[in-house]
Order: sequence, then C-alpha cells, then structure tokens
Amino acid sequence: MATRKIRELGDEVLTKQCKEVTKMTLRTKVLIQDMLDTMYEALGVGLAAPQVGVLKRIVVIDVGEGPLILINPEILETSGEQTGEEGCLSVPGKSGQVTRPDYVKVKALNEDMEEIELEGTGLLARAFCHEIDHLDGKMYVDLVEGELHDVSYDEEDE
Repeated sequence: MATRKIRELGDEVLTKQCKEVTKMTLRTKVLIQDMLDTMYEALGVGLAAPQVGVLKRIVVIDVGEGPLILINPEILETSGEQTGEEGCLSVPGKSGQVTRPDYVKVKALNEDMEEIELEGTGLLARAFCHEIDHLDGKMYVDLVEGELHDVSYDEEDE
C-alpha cells in the first residue's frame, strides 16, 4: 500500500464536514490501508480521512493495542474528565493541553460494514474524540487551554 500526504493546519479540507460511507468499495479499502500506513509512518496514534484529503467519515486509531477502523463513528456516551498533552499529525511539532472525557463509548461500522461498539478510557478515549472531531471539521487547536508549544522528539525515544 502507500502513504499519503498529511494535510496541515490551514488546509481548507480540514474545516469541512465529512460524508457518511454507505458501502465498502475497493477504493475505500485502499484508503483505509493507506491511512494505516500513513499513521504508522508518521508515528501517530490516530488519523482521520480528511487529514489525507478525503472527506469521508473514516478514522483509524492504534494506541498500542492493534489498529481500530471506525467508519461513520459516533459518540454514544462520555463520562469523567482528563486534561493532558495533545498533538496532531496535521499540526506537526506542536502540542497543547486539552480537556477531554476520560471514558468514551462509540458506535461505528467496521471494515465489513458491521456495526460495532467500542469503549475507551485514557488515551483511547482522547483519540476517539480527537479523530471524530476531524470528521466534523474541528481541530484540537480550538480546544487548547493556553498556548500551543513546540514539541521536540528525541531520536532515542523511538
């Protein structure tokens, strides 16, 4: 498969509402695999289709427990609160403090277009919220408390 160019803050595609996916096509399967390849290559934990320039309601997430593919995801319930550092592949080299729910339950379709429900806490809950926001044209920078700051990655940390 292939990696795709990640769109960055300022690109109009990141502010648009995405369209629901109504059927699984070969083209959509290729998109999902490319999104996974792109996310892993960029060392991210999540990626939404608009970040690679495609206005479809698809996100991929991997917080270290294997890839999750969510088609037409929606948040069913949330509880609790967590505040922590958040970054985005579309805002390279920056991060900021964001408050999100600590528990999130989502409903989505998987790659076989079967309905699934997933629950997450901590980083996974944060990733669900962050990526689903992308599908509605929202960016985490609008939620940052205080200022965005530079992030430096140590080669030894990889």
